[in-house]
Amino acid sequence: MKSVNEEDVRNVNMNDYAKDYSEESLWDKVRENVSSIGLTVIYKAFQLYYVAQSDSCPMKVKAGIIGALGYLISPLDLVPDFIPVVGYSDDALAIAFALTAAQMYITDEVKQKAKDRIREIFGDKFVAKLEEEEDS
Repeated sequence: MKSVNEEDVRNVNMNDYAKDYSEESLWDKVRENVSSIGLTVIYKAFQLYYVAQSDSCPMKVKAGIIGALGYLISPLDLVPDFIPVVGYSDDALAIAFALTAAQMYITDEVKQKAKDRIREIFGDKFVAKLEEEEDS
């Protein structure tokens, strides 16, 4: 495995990962890795997905979202996903950067769509857990 140095990190272009993005690959990735990725990161990723569908979201923000979601889906990472505890930390960071740009476009409707998708994939129990986390 190639080690990653500081220059490698600075030279990462999130948009390079947009080619890996597809709706089905996003659903598959989270379905297969929910315990590793974490419910909160998945919820935020789904919010981004639905923001990107919005006509009110500018193309620049959509590009950042697609790059972040593509990075989450991509098997190529700065920190390999299979490493316990830290494997999805770089993916979570990509999602956090995209959330910063998209924050003003995350409406109650977007949040509800994200929760509804979590319910479809994982069931009511996961939505209840997510809502418990939001309330605390």
